Amino acid sequence: MNRETTNRIRFVIEDVIPPILRDSRLFKGMASLAWGDHISHLARFRERAPFLSAVEYEQLYRQHPRVHEGTDNSEACIRKITAGIRGTSVCDVGCGTGALLKRIRSANPTLERLAGVDFAIDDASAIDGVEYVAAKIEELPFSDGEFDTVVCTHVIEHILDYRRAISELRRIARQRVIIVVPREREYRYTFNPHFNFFPYTHSFLRAMHPVPERHECVDIGRDIFYREDK
Repeated sequence: MNRETTNRIRFVIEDVIPPILRDSRLFKGMASLAWGDHISHLARFRERAPFLSAVEYEQLYRQHPRVHEGTDNSEACIRKITAGIRGTSVCDVGCGTGALLKRIRSANPTLERLAGVDFAIDDASAIDGVEYVAAKIEELPFSDGEFDTVVCTHVIEHILDYRRAISELRRIARQRVIIVVPREREYRYTFNPHFNFFPYTHSFLRAMHPVPERHECVDIGRDIFYREDK
């Protein structure tokens, strides 16, 4: 399934179904027909967010069903990301399967350095021409301003200490930071292990405070694309 399809489904689930039904046992039962007890497990995961151990956190993400093939990004977001690369070095934080790194490299063949970071790099480590580092976004093992452009898509919504994560992205970027998060509302029962929810672009701008003068924050098909320049 691609991102465009899931965004259409999300429109119905998040914006059409009323909240009183969306948080009900009836919705939980219907969702369980598709994902079984994993729906209840995700709800408990969010409820216990402040108390989760590192092992519990990693186990859930390793066991969580993969909804999208390759990347969580829509084609429109990918095109905007690849067109927005600045400089000769790029780091994709939360690189997942490495699909976005492939597109960035294809659209920017003169890049001198391309790096991918994830807490588990099993899926991406076989891609040639990219250096991979297993690390947490809250503690990136790079020096200040090490990369011209730092990209982070569909990660911030998963991070409990998201302000620390954003600070790290800004720290290692020399010229530009690009972030993509889903535009969504929080409900008790969902199909994703998200901690943070941004229903509007201005909701995400509050998370990015202080926002520099040179920035862009737009809605692209139920995803929020944010870019800031130093």
